[in-house]
Amino acid sequence: MDKILYNMMNWAGIEELVYSESCDPHKFLGPHVTEAGLLIQTFIPTAVSVSVKLTSSGKKYEMEMADETGFFAVLIPRKTVTDYMLLVTFDGDVVQEIADPYAYAPQIKEEALKQFEAGICYDIYEVLGSHVKVIKEVKGVYFAVWAPCAMRVSVVGDFNLWDGRRHQMRKLGDSGVFELFIPGLEEGTIYKYEVKAANGDAMLKSDPYGTYGELRPNNASIVWDVNQFAWNDDSWMKNRQKEYGKHKPMSIYEVHLGSWIRKPISIDEEGNEITGSEFYNYREIAEKLAEYVKDMGYTHVELLPVMEHPLDASWGYQVTGYYAPTSRYGTPKDFQYFMNYMHEKGIGVILDWVPAHFPRDLAGLACFDGTHVYEHADPRQGSHPHWGTLIYNYGRPQVSNFLIANCLYWADKFHADGIRMDAVASMLYLDYGKNAGEWVANIYGGHENLEAVEFLKHLNSIFKKKIPGAVLIAEESTAWPQITGDVKENGLGFDYKWNMGWMNDFIGYMKYDPYFRCHHYGELTFSMLYAYSEDFVLVFSHDEVVHGKASMAGKMPGETLEAKFSNLRTAYGYMMTHPGKKLLFMGQDMGQLSEWNENESLPWNLLEYDLHKQTKEYVKALNQLYRSYPALYEQDFHPDGFEWINCSNGQENIVAFLRKTKKKEETLLVVCNFAPVTHEKYQVGVPFHGKYKEIFNSEDPAFGGSGVGNPRAKTSKKEECDERAESIVIDLAPLGVQIFTCTPVKEESVKETKGGKGKGKLK
Repeated sequence: MDKILYNMMNWAGIEELVYSESCDPHKFLGPHVTEAGLLIQTFIPTAVSVSVKLTSSGKKYEMEMADETGFFAVLIPRKTVTDYMLLVTFDGDVVQEIADPYAYAPQIKEEALKQFEAGICYDIYEVLGSHVKVIKEVKGVYFAVWAPCAMRVSVVGDFNLWDGRRHQMRKLGDSGVFELFIPGLEEGTIYKYEVKAANGDAMLKSDPYGTYGELRPNNASIVWDVNQFAWNDDSWMKNRQKEYGKHKPMSIYEVHLGSWIRKPISIDEEGNEITGSEFYNYREIAEKLAEYVKDMGYTHVELLPVMEHPLDASWGYQVTGYYAPTSRYGTPKDFQYFMNYMHEKGIGVILDWVPAHFPRDLAGLACFDGTHVYEHADPRQGSHPHWGTLIYNYGRPQVSNFLIANCLYWADKFHADGIRMDAVASMLYLDYGKNAGEWVANIYGGHENLEAVEFLKHLNSIFKKKIPGAVLIAEESTAWPQITGDVKENGLGFDYKWNMGWMNDFIGYMKYDPYFRCHHYGELTFSMLYAYSEDFVLVFSHDEVVHGKASMAGKMPGETLEAKFSNLRTAYGYMMTHPGKKLLFMGQDMGQLSEWNENESLPWNLLEYDLHKQTKEYVKALNQLYRSYPALYEQDFHPDGFEWINCSNGQENIVAFLRKTKKKEETLLVVCNFAPVTHEKYQVGVPFHGKYKEIFNSEDPAFGGSGVGNPRAKTSKKEECDERAESIVIDLAPLGVQIFTCTPVKEESVKETKGGKGKGKLK
């Protein structure tokens, strides 16, 4: 080696690179202006020879091998940096011309790093992760990852033989962020980060900010540009805040994409006969699902988590790729098509999201750089003993930023209309699911997770500012106050809360034999005591139809299917008329008898049978009724929208109540009979003198019912009932929900006059 060049070598630095322990490879590699000229160094294991070719002149300079592992250097007689290419000859005389990855300056602005450190870089997904870029007219992929305690981080993949020595990344100051631009890589490149911990152990990690991933069981990240999709849902996005406010109807169809419907396969790729099914692509299922949802009259679909996850049986609730739509059903572009198509058809899409915990998979977030980066180090704080998962350290700004930005990401890049947060209760309580000695109290000695509380307030306040019209829904199963309260008034700031208490109480009531329900009447009416403490969504969710809990139809009492389905219609009718938005899990709207199985398609063949087809038509009619009458949704969250007529007839298992609009232009009377007993000439109090016309009856023969009802309108009479001056007499169907419009009329009276009889009106 040339003596001058030899003396310029930093042999300690070369050794650091050779042993892949450098957190600043750019200090040695790439172009550097020195007093003796332009020093260019490169480290390419398995290279036999390397030359530098200047872009401007085409002149070539042979590099000298400074270390037999593949470290080359050359001193070019010039005092300025110039563009160049590397001509590399590998074993077997394979020659490649490549741009030098170490010839590019950092692309992350200092301001973004400071914001990330403070937890307020809300578009950090535009900074970290992998991004296709053109820098100095060279196209490639820019990689950036946060690994604050790593000794070294490299990008590895097929493009560099998964060799962690080849593309070692540069650490940017004390930020903990490593970055590198690799020219020549394109969208679709498969990669991971090889992270060397402080103790020298090397680990392969998926990209926490990766936007696409391999299909399980593989877990590498895939370079993907989520900014290229051509959206055409501008009208929807502009109008959704007005069209889907709290005074509007919301009937949600909860869906697991992998088992809603599956593509049957009869032969394999080699022509052998097999039986089974496979997933539909996002694009294929979009058209089928939209058609069904539109026909059934739902306003929204809610998808069980579509974020990348390794285990099908987790239903998506153990996420490893928070920024990547699962590849089970296609690419991110395919999922953007799905979202766009739903909006074109006038359907809102809510995504389930899991900020409460994450799995321990080695390729995921757990011990990301050899230390507890995303989770707490103390297992009493960082571990869910029942779920076997890890708890986020919400007090670490960069972790909080990761999650807040992720929530915004799904609304920004995929136009999500809502985010439903799973397991919020587990976030709020330090002792959730833990025994004494398994948790650590907060600074005041309590069990409230103060850091999680602040995280939720922060997230909800920012989300509302940046994503107008989209909603945030909490699945929270305790009595924590003000889940939907304003952050400025010490609330958590959610738009809605799942009413788990109502679901448990009401399902418990419905499971009793109707003849014994009179002893549990309080479970039916209790919900109205707290109905306005939060803005609730009434749910019959996926969690209630698995793991031995039986399907909704299976929960219903009755010795015959007809009896079970009568109870089921009563349950759905009561839910649809009770204050609160609505959610029903797939399959339950056609009376699925078996529990949900994530490995199979819904049993659509059931619709060949009358009871199931009639149940589907019943839910469809309920949705149509719900959307047609503002009294059923306009004042869901105001006491003026609801009024009991009778909530004390436990002996006969009957309730009667009113639903009203804000300006009182519409009033509906709802009478629910939870016993299999017909009541002829049943008297019920009414709010005013008027005509009462039955507009809906769950026991309509079209739905498989008994046919008991009231085909003619009823005019109220001045006969006191239910502490009301006026009442009507109706035929009350067994296990029936009957709904009447209430139309005030002026009383007419016949007056005697001296000249004979004449009619007069009393005003």
